[in-house]
Amino acid sequence: MIDENYGKLSIIGMKGTEKFVEQVDNWLREWRISESFIADVDLIRFGNGEAKSIIQDSLRGRDTYIISDCFNYGVTYNMYGREIPYSPDDHFQDIKRVIGAIAGKAQRITVIMNMLYQSRQDKRVYRESLDCALALQELENMGVANIITFDAHDASVQNAVPLCGFDSVRPTYQMIKALVREYPGITVNKDNTIMISPDSGGMARCMYYSSVLKIDMGMFYKRRDYSIVVDGRNPIEAHEYLGQPLDGKDVIIVDDIIHSGDSIIEAAERLKEKGARRIFIFITFGLFCGGLERFDKAYEKGLFDKIFTTNLIYRTPELMDRPWYANVDMCKYTAHIIDSLNRDATISNLLNPVTKISSFIDMKVKEGNLKV
Repeated sequence: MIDENYGKLSIIGMKGTEKFVEQVDNWLREWRISESFIADVDLIRFGNGEAKSIIQDSLRGRDTYIISDCFNYGVTYNMYGREIPYSPDDHFQDIKRVIGAIAGKAQRITVIMNMLYQSRQDKRVYRESLDCALALQELENMGVANIITFDAHDASVQNAVPLCGFDSVRPTYQMIKALVREYPGITVNKDNTIMISPDSGGMARCMYYSSVLKIDMGMFYKRRDYSIVVDGRNPIEAHEYLGQPLDGKDVIIVDDIIHSGDSIIEAAERLKEKGARRIFIFITFGLFCGGLERFDKAYEKGLFDKIFTTNLIYRTPELMDRPWYANVDMCKYTAHIIDSLNRDATISNLLNPVTKISSFIDMKVKEGNLKV
């Protein structure tokens, strides 16, 4: 029985999330034996680049969930006769437009930002902007009750909005399922498999995988030249491996973002030099800003076997066709989060799915699709 303490459910899919939201909606419709929960919302662009949002359905008293992919550059608009790709700023502004159009009539608003807007600008080191914190505060000031994101670059940015709900969900369970799907019969134990973090910043993520899979872990230490900035980043001077011997072991590199891919490819090359057998790469968000060709070349050299990324952000058709790419579907997981929150139920098991992972491993071992 559905607890509707927070009103009837409505979902708003921002531009570029249509297919993702449709699949989320399909799961919810199946579980609740209901018609679609997707609200009809228009986002209109004028020829000079200005825009507005129009709510076509009544959201009065509704528990409303806004789903956005702020990094979908496949969405475009026409400005002064030119086709302009959406930037993260455009997507975030659209979220605020929709909230403004709702005009406080919804019972509660939850923003599901698949990849957290400005998540790489989450801390201040020099005299610089603190964009992620400012964005979260904007949403809180507009009446957003909860912000849900996946694998935040640094979840401590939630301290900027202490009175607003904030949850960062990691796709650990879905990654492990995808690995077993792609490589049935794979052996995952401390004698044959090791988790690797490409830098010290991702150690917590790597430690979680290592703990639930009961395998060893290692890391790379990056020494950067902080005296100069190239393409918005401090260049890496040294990339050293710290960890157990790798001879004949399968290696799983885990990180939140592939940007240009330089660090991941260099790490894979170093791991191969140290005797790694197969290399699998778990990445929540595959941006591939430097193009796919360098990954094609690395794959042809045998530096890695498969890259797993989620469907939380936009992926080009070219990426989907690559033999080294594997999709990790997060639609059902997102539907579970919405379903639980709408019923005012806990999402603790979704945030920390240790029990689900253990049950999945036990089941796959019995089926013969996994060896431990």
